[in-house]
Amino acid sequence: MTNHQTIGQRTTLLSAEDLAALRENLHEQLLFRREQLCRLAGPAASRAEDRLRQQDAAQVEVSVKLAASARMVLADVEAALTRMDEGSYGTCHLCRRPVERERLLIVPQARYCTRCQQVREAVP
Repeated sequence: MTNHQTIGQRTTLLSAEDLAALRENLHEQLLFRREQLCRLAGPAASRAEDRLRQQDAAQVEVSVKLAASARMVLADVEAALTRMDEGSYGTCHLCRRPVERERLLIVPQARYCTRCQQVREAVP
């Protein structure tokens, strides 16, 4: 099965092999982020005491920010897998045009095409 998508004069093809590779990549990211969150959380019983004794405020702040980032990426990966299951994967959430194949191969959890992503990043 090949998912043909047209962007301007360019056609973006997501083959069954592309989709399988993207799904595998997303599953690997899912496992990695879950493991990362478990490591950052540490043992529940002694976590607060250990942090107070062994880490200064800056280290705690870095850990908190890393965990927040991991949770955001995990949510994006889970959403991408849901879109795959629903058949809407690879469609931009803003303009409803196809997300470029090259972009998906680099950022498989991408919700937006390159143009819409640039517009989102430009808005303060």
